[in-house]
Amino acid sequence: MLSCFSCCMSEEKIQQNSVKKAPEFKDTKPLTSISNLSLKTDSSRRRYVDGEIEKLGKNNIAAENFTFEELSAATQNFNPEMMIGEGGFGRVYKGHLERKKIDIAVKQLDRNGFQGNREFLVEVLMLSLLHHSNLVNLVGYCSEGEHRILVYEYMANGSLEDHLLNLGPNKKPLDWDTRIKIAEGAARGLEYLHETANPPVIYRDFKASNILLDSNFNPRLSDFGLAKLGPVGGRPYVSTRVMGTYGYCAPEYASSGQLTTKSDVYSFGVVFLEMITGRRVIDQAKPSQEQNLIEWAQPLLKDKKKFHLMADPLLNGNYPEKALYQALAVAAMCLQEDASTRPMITDVVTALEFLSLDKNQEGENGDK
Repeated sequence: MLSCFSCCMSEEKIQQNSVKKAPEFKDTKPLTSISNLSLKTDSSRRRYVDGEIEKLGKNNIAAENFTFEELSAATQNFNPEMMIGEGGFGRVYKGHLERKKIDIAVKQLDRNGFQGNREFLVEVLMLSLLHHSNLVNLVGYCSEGEHRILVYEYMANGSLEDHLLNLGPNKKPLDWDTRIKIAEGAARGLEYLHETANPPVIYRDFKASNILLDSNFNPRLSDFGLAKLGPVGGRPYVSTRVMGTYGYCAPEYASSGQLTTKSDVYSFGVVFLEMITGRRVIDQAKPSQEQNLIEWAQPLLKDKKKFHLMADPLLNGNYPEKALYQALAVAAMCLQEDASTRPMITDVVTALEFLSLDKNQEGENGDK
C-alpha cells in the first residue's frame, strides 16, 4: 500500500511536503471560455477563438503574440530540416528568436477543422494561466489569419519517448535514478493540475511523448490540447467524448466517457510501467501474449519472485532491488481497474519522493 511509503518518512518531511506549493498560480476563471466553445456554431468558432485570444493579450498574459513573419524567420521558413516532431496536431520545428537570444520549439497546428482551433485555444488558455516547474513554458503564439502556431521553450533532450521507447543505437539508456527523477517530476506536474488549479484540470493525454526533458532531464508536461476542466459543484466526474491515446486511457473513461483525475492516475501508472520495463504499452512487434503491456504485467505483479523479470533489460541489473519492488507496487496501485481504489496523485508523489530519498540513503551506505 502507498501508506507504507509515507509512514517510512519522518513527520518533519511530511510537514515540509504539505506546505510545498507551485511557484505561481493565477485565477483560472477565464478557463470557462473552453466550455463555451462547444456551444458555438461552425461559422462562429474561429471568430470566438480569435476573440478569446485577443482578450488574453489585453489581460497582459506573459505569452507573447508573434507575427507569422517572425516565426517564419526563426524557423528558416519552416525548413523541413528544422522539424523535430510530428503528430496529429501538426509539426514542431526548432527555431531561434534572435531578439530574445533563445531557442524555441514552434508547433504549427493543422489548419483543418474545429478540433485544431479548440486545441489551440485550450493550450493557450491553460499554459497562460497555469505555471509550474513541471509544465512546459509557453513563450507565445500566433493567430494571424489562418495560422495557429504555439511557441514553447526549447527542451534540449526531446521527449521521454526518445530516450525510453525510440532509443537509437548510439543513445545511452536512462539509468534507474534518472527514471525515478523523471517519474517524480511528471507526477508533480499532475499534482499541480489536480490539487492546485481551481477548478482542477484533467490532463487526459499523459504519455511518454508528451513528457519533455530539459538539458538536465527535468521533465515538463506538454501538449494541453486535450486537457479538460475537472468536475465541480459536487459532481463525481465529467462526461465527455473519449479522447487520448489507445492503451493509456483508464478503463472507465474508455468504456463510458466518465472522466476524473483518477483517469490521469491510471495513465501515469501505464507510463511508469513503461519506464520500469522499457516496453511500450502496445507493441505489435512482440509475441501475441506480450503485445499489451498491462496484460503481460498483471500475472507477474502477483508474484514478487517474478518482479525482476519486469525490469528493463537495458538497466543491466543496475537498480536497487527494494526500489524496483516499491516502484512496481506504485504502478500496480495506479493501474487498479476500479478508479476509487487508485491513489490520489499526491500519494504517488509522496511515494516517489520516498523512493528518491531511499536511493540517496542507500548510496551513502554503499548498498546496491
